[in-house]
Amino acid sequence: MIHTMYYSEKMNPAANEAVGFFVCREANITIKDFCSMGVFEDGDLIAGTLYHNYHPESGVIELSSASVSKRWLTKSVINAMFFLPFTRLGCQLVVLRVSERNKTMIGIARKFGFSEVYVPRLRGRDESEYIFTMNDDEWRASRYNTVEVV
Repeated sequence: MIHTMYYSEKMNPAANEAVGFFVCREANITIKDFCSMGVFEDGDLIAGTLYHNYHPESGVIELSSASVSKRWLTKSVINAMFFLPFTRLGCQLVVLRVSERNKTMIGIARKFGFSEVYVPRLRGRDESEYIFTMNDDEWRASRYNTVEVV
């Protein structure tokens, strides 16, 4: 059975750090300050999302995710992933930064209905990046949203 748990530095810092280590290792990224959502199957961490670069004054937060199982992205996980930024924090925009080489995540972001901008060389001379965004109105209208955002 797949379930999710939220963590932060104030609420279970060891678990927050473990999910952060997992996501950074699997995605080959470095993120320092974050809170996290772990996705578990039968007690094993199979995926995670880090919430970082939070700007409460503008209502913007960045999400970074990674997984070791294709089964992690269920409707309940998707709703849990977007619950924190849109409902708990009241954000009006979420941002994803995705390497041009990460075809799987590019496809997922497009399927979810994110808007996209392609930025050459954003990850260095030989690697570009997509900036994907979704605002709260788009999330409310999304077919993946099964929970009303307040």
